[in-house]
This record gives sequence, structure tokens and C-alpha cells, in this order.
Amino acid sequence: MTQITLTIDGVQVQVETGATVLEAARKAHIHIPTLCYLKGKNEIGSCRVCCVDVGGRALQAACVLPATEGMNVRTNTPAVRQARKLNLQLLLSNHDKRCLSCVRNQRCELQRLCDELGVDQEELFEGRKINDPIDSLSPSIVRDPNKCILCRRCVAACADTQQIGVIGAVGRGFDTTIAPAWDQKLADVACVNCGQCVVACPVGALAEKSEIDAVWAMIADKDKTVIVQTAPAVRAALGEEFGLPIGTRVTGKMVAALRRLGFAKVFDTDYAADLTIMEEGAELINRLKNGGTLPMVTSCSPGWVKYCEHYYPDLLPNLSTCKSPHEMMGAVLKSYYAQQQKIDPAKMRVISVMPCTAKKFEAQRPELSVNGNQDVDAVITTRELARMIKQAGIDFVNLPDEDFDEMYGESTGAAVIFGATGGVMEAALRTVAEVVTGKPLDKVEFYGVRGLEGVKEATIKLGDMDVNVAVAHGTGNAAKLMETVRAGEKNYHFIEVMGCPGGCVTGGGQPHVDASMLMDVNPSVLRASALYAEDEGKARRKSHENPSIQRLYKEFLGEPNGHKAHELLHTHYAERPLYVK
Repeated sequence: MTQITLTIDGVQVQVETGATVLEAARKAHIHIPTLCYLKGKNEIGSCRVCCVDVGGRALQAACVLPATEGMNVRTNTPAVRQARKLNLQLLLSNHDKRCLSCVRNQRCELQRLCDELGVDQEELFEGRKINDPIDSLSPSIVRDPNKCILCRRCVAACADTQQIGVIGAVGRGFDTTIAPAWDQKLADVACVNCGQCVVACPVGALAEKSEIDAVWAMIADKDKTVIVQTAPAVRAALGEEFGLPIGTRVTGKMVAALRRLGFAKVFDTDYAADLTIMEEGAELINRLKNGGTLPMVTSCSPGWVKYCEHYYPDLLPNLSTCKSPHEMMGAVLKSYYAQQQKIDPAKMRVISVMPCTAKKFEAQRPELSVNGNQDVDAVITTRELARMIKQAGIDFVNLPDEDFDEMYGESTGAAVIFGATGGVMEAALRTVAEVVTGKPLDKVEFYGVRGLEGVKEATIKLGDMDVNVAVAHGTGNAAKLMETVRAGEKNYHFIEVMGCPGGCVTGGGQPHVDASMLMDVNPSVLRASALYAEDEGKARRKSHENPSIQRLYKEFLGEPNGHKAHELLHTHYAERPLYVK
């Protein structure tokens, strides 16, 4: 690529042809504020907060303005500062400014910009106030149009990244809002509850549906035994809510905090991830040997499963019948554990801490229950757990590390990498390879299925058999892969799909990362690295070597994919309409 030279605030900088002024400024370490901009996803220049002076009569939006040879850019003139401030004042003119009660208070990009640019409350314009009803019918996501700033970042995440497109701009002029078409609610359309719109939103217009009060009430109920379990991706992100760098692993502090919140037991969903591999691996081997439906596709991601039910119902037989790990954990706790501890399952409450908003929907699915008891009673996101820790006045950063409770806290390295795209595939291959060949692996790493490429393919040698595998993350990439399967263009045997880009580490319930920071760092990479580091530090790195899992089968389940296992750990799926009529 050819290089061009331009000057920004007196600083000469070289960039490749095609770079924007915003990108050039970042390279020159010059800060230009942004709001609607989201790197690689939403680059439309609509909010004009990033305006700069390049000569001529009008200021230009730096996020969409191509840098040119010899360009002279000024980012800090009185006119530029006043224009940015004016643009924010106009955005605030019809905005719901009840910041103290907003879920994004102190983590709101609009709020931060107002502070940075000196927007004064007394200088604000009084525009026509929006007073639209809040859409809270979804079990996963709450949409508050009164806080929306029409930046369209959520639209880009839903339509372009995820390629679902259930929300968009509705109406014109002052009547414009971001919503599903025809005044429908999110619960009425083919939303998969992935929460990528929540991740993209810079303000409080989109948020997870909070279950914090319900969980506090359960903990306070002396008649209930309340157990908590935590997903692998949570430990790689929770620390960010307390000022720790992205990707800091806080497993021990997380366990300590959960005990202090009052949970009776703190278990690790990684245990159930090992259990999932035992069931899923056995299911795959059975399909390979006995002519079952191929390719078999993972079913750990509830956003992906619901996407398949809406958009690829003809491929539902390809889905593994395995429940997701936290649902398996709930089923085991309310059966085997309840019997051991002589607890009435009806008086047990299982709370899941997940990186995922779709898990809230999943926990309510009637097919994920045993004997009338839901496997999981409530799901809180990583962000919700952080709020509970803060509400309890716990000094998280200075907590001593503690271990999970025994039996259901024991896990292998294979389980923890479930949180990264390709992790379920790699964990399964570690077990399936040894079961099929009867020989221990020389190396447990399967690097061919790691990384952030949208669709990854590999051929794995299992004894005399070549097994073709594929991995996709984000429903947009999943659609591309499923189209090749539907058309019969590829001969895959096993496919992993995660509903969120990057996998669970960047799920819809993970800590918000400011768009300005996303220009320089990739949370998927940093958080996944934390999980792979934990995997490498484990004494056991293959699911079938977990002695607690071996004990569960010996004392209770019998064998993988056996009758008892199917009764508790497997489920079914059905076609869903694209919208509620």
C-alpha cells in the first residue's frame, strides 16, 4: 500500500492510502471524540461529534473523511470545539436525562463526552420530549427509546454483524426511533437475544433485563438453598468492572465475592462443560459410526439455537441434543446433588452467572426442566454480578482468592476454553480423539480451530477416519456456513457455532468497552488469552480425565448418552416463526 503524509494540529503523520482522518489522528496520538462511530461496524458520520476543520466552509466528520496527501487538519479550533459541544447539546435536547437511575450511569459514552467537552446543564436546549413506552417483554433485553440517541450502532450490530436485522430506523424526522418494524416488540420478532445490540449501545437505551432483585430475594429466603454457578468467560471479564485491565483473570476473587453475597454453594459451570463434552463426544461418535445426521452442530449457545429455530429449521436435526453446560449443571444439582444432600429440589434455586443475555431466555424454556423444576431459576450477566458486588460493599480488588466448592467445582482445561470461539470444538476433539484411537494425545492443542477468522475449517485425523470440522462465531458467519451445509457444498462432520462474535468472551452480558478503546484493543483476544492461560495451567486438560465427572457416571448417570443421561442432560428443539402473528 502507498503511504500519504498529512498534518494534524501541526504534527506530520504517515498513513496508508484509504485511511480516515480519525485513524490518522489516532496514529499521531491526537484524540478526536466519537459517539456514533464503532470501529469496523458503524462508520457513518451521523452524530458529527468527531468534526474537524480541513479548510473550506464546512467542518467534516473525521470518521468517514479519507485522509489525502498534504491535507492540513485542525482538531482543536474554537469553531470545532463549539460545534462538538453544540452537537451534544442538540442530542440532549430530547434525551431522558435521568442519569443517576440509568443502568449506564458513569459508564455512558454520552455522559463521558459531556464531561470532556464541558456541556453545562444550564446551556441545554429544550426540545420535544420523547415519552415512548419501554419495551420490556423480552426475557433478555429491555429497550428504552427515550434514551436512544439514534446513533444506529445497535442497528449495525444486528443487521450487519449478526445479519438478523430485527431492529432499524422507523419513522422520519423527529418521529424517528430505533425499533422492530410495525410497532412490534422484541419478543414478537425473530430476535435471538444475543445482546450484541446492548454491547454496541453507547447509552442506556438497550440493557439486559435485570434479575438482581429476584436473586437478592432468593438469597434472603431462609427456606431455600441457593446455589450459584459461573461460566468460564465471566472470570476473564469481571475484573474490568472494578478497574482491572481487559483480560485479567479473577477466578479466585470471583468465588470469594460470591460467597460473601450469601450463596450456599459456589460451583463452576466448567464442571458441566466437561460433562457436556462427555455427552456431546459420545453423541458425535455414535453419529459417525451409526449413520446419524451429519454434520452434528453444537448446541451450547442459546442465541445460535434460537437463530437456527427461526432461520434454519430444516437443519434442527443436525443440532446436538445436549443441553448447554449451565442447564446440565442445574439438572444434576436438582437430581443427584439434591439426593446426596437430602434437599427438596423444589426448594433449591440455581443461579447462573453468564456472559450472555440469551441465557436468560434459555433458562425459561419449558423443555429445560426435570419433574416440573426448571434446571436454572435465574440468570445474571457479568455486569449484573458486578452491580451486586458493589451493592454489597465488597472490596473486590483486594479479596483473597478462594476455590470453588468441591465436586462441582472441579474441572479441566478443556472446559475453561468453552468461552472462546473454537473452544468447544477443541475440547471435544481432545476427548473424541483419545476415545476413538485409544491412545493419549501427544499434544492437546488444536490450533487450527482457534482464532477470530469468521469461519475456520480443519481436517482432523481420528484413527483411520478423516473428520472435517468447522467453527463459526456470530450468527452472520453462522449463516454463511449453514448455507454451504444446506446446499451440500461441503462435507463436514462436526461444526461449532457460537452466537456472538468472538464467542462467549464478548457475549451480550459482558462489561462494556468504550468505543474509543475499541479502536486500539480487541477484548475477544485479551479475554480469550486469559482462558487459554488457565487451560495451560490446569493439571488435567481433557474432560474425560476429570475424576468428579467419572464419579458422576459411576454413581449416578451410568454411561454417556445412556438412558439416565438422556433423561437429564438432553433436550429437543422446534421451529419458531419469524414473527408473532
